[in-house]
Amino acid sequence: MKKIVALLLLAPLLLASFNLNAQLPVVKTNAGLVSGSEENGIQIFKGIPFAAPPIGDLRWKAPQPVSPWKDVKVCNAFGPSPMQPAPIPFMCWSEEYLIPKAPISEDCLYLNIWAPKKSKQKKAVLVYIYGGGFASGGAGCDIYDGSAMANKDVVFVSINYRVGIFGFLAHPELSNETDKKTSGNYALLDMVAALQWVHDNIENFGGDPSKVTIAGQSAGAFAVNFLAASPLTKGLIHGAIAESGGSILPSAIRPAMHLHQMEEVGVGFAKKLACNNIKDLRSKSANEILAASGMGLVGPFEDNYVVPISMFETYANGKQNDIPTIIGWNLDDKIMGIPVSAKQFVENIQKQFGTKADQLLAQYPANDDAEAAVSQGDLSRDQTFGVQGYTWASLQSEHGKAPVYVYNFNRKLPAETPSNDFGAFHTGEVPYAYNNLQKVKNRPFTKADFELADQMSSYWANFAKTGNPNGTGLISWPAYQKLTKQIMQLDTKLEVVKLPTESKLAVLSKIL
Repeated sequence: MKKIVALLLLAPLLLASFNLNAQLPVVKTNAGLVSGSEENGIQIFKGIPFAAPPIGDLRWKAPQPVSPWKDVKVCNAFGPSPMQPAPIPFMCWSEEYLIPKAPISEDCLYLNIWAPKKSKQKKAVLVYIYGGGFASGGAGCDIYDGSAMANKDVVFVSINYRVGIFGFLAHPELSNETDKKTSGNYALLDMVAALQWVHDNIENFGGDPSKVTIAGQSAGAFAVNFLAASPLTKGLIHGAIAESGGSILPSAIRPAMHLHQMEEVGVGFAKKLACNNIKDLRSKSANEILAASGMGLVGPFEDNYVVPISMFETYANGKQNDIPTIIGWNLDDKIMGIPVSAKQFVENIQKQFGTKADQLLAQYPANDDAEAAVSQGDLSRDQTFGVQGYTWASLQSEHGKAPVYVYNFNRKLPAETPSNDFGAFHTGEVPYAYNNLQKVKNRPFTKADFELADQMSSYWANFAKTGNPNGTGLISWPAYQKLTKQIMQLDTKLEVVKLPTESKLAVLSKIL
């Protein structure tokens, strides 16, 4: 009798547990079933493997297929972030702008999905690619949460990819391992593999594989440019959003590199670790590799495969994936240290640009230290980000059929103290674009900020759905034309204006 009473008392708890588990969304993928969670009507799956772990003999190889599983794989936590130094907040990039401190691992090829509840109509898909200079980053960052975008009826996907030396090591021996006779650019291949996974599986999550938009910020935007130009993504992507980044022109932080140059870098790296061959390198621990690599030369390059020719040549000859594109950058998108004196600034420009220095100084004057400080900030922004977006948009509007839309993000993020006042800083637009201001700490956002976030994320969601950012209740955003140069200025007031920095960017583009 006591056992019966005990079972009767436990029955409600067992029934509740059964019902809870029954409510968990379970979806079939090409490797097996995955279960996620549901929050406020949004189905969430975290840590779905899209490729085999790139460890052991798979280190520095193109991503390989996942081994199938029999049971339901529980996918309710982010997979490990790629191998990199532990992130530490600095300058304007506080904790919510960085990936979780753990876990960090070579076993990192996972993606995450936020999906509206399934309906007969398939939803547009937005795939987000994080920044971090191709040396850091991860999809498990607070401001990359996809719930708000799913609430705007878009399936949001965030993906991991290898960074640093793990994502870009080229070496003659690695090139000889492949039938393409090339190596490096594993980070881009990871992205292609993730996009192929989305193409093959996203319909089961309610997504439309014929409406996939890629979006990225900083290094993620550079990657978006490479992916939009790569022959490997044909049919996998149908729109592109690049926030503060592009690879059209060589720059100080992203010089033009080719396979043979990167192979030489790889040979030097092997010597640094006293390794005679790739087998020896693969026998080293991930921590040993990381410690030896530092923050050396990493990033996509022309490899005769993923990136057959330069971005400029690709777009100038209309060889890109001709897809609708949004391109933009921030008012204070600058990567620089303490400004130098006017005299030193002029000398630096003359040394770097030679006979073209006067053309540049006419646009970035330095008659005194105060003016020189402003010019240094403007030049840092324009040379690193602005001129990339400007030239990319100009080439697409001239040589492509699909529209391109250009924005400037000018909202100076509210600051609690002067030490936290960095204006419209690099990455500052991300929580606005994906409606995640509530994820950002220690900033006194106002009603105007939340309105801007709702408007900006609506532009992004509309673009993913139709290839056009415009929609009900939004100020009309015209496509960019090389002649008119109209852009959307995103601030507490939305305004269509002629590109304010056009004269600077035109000169800089010609020089570069």
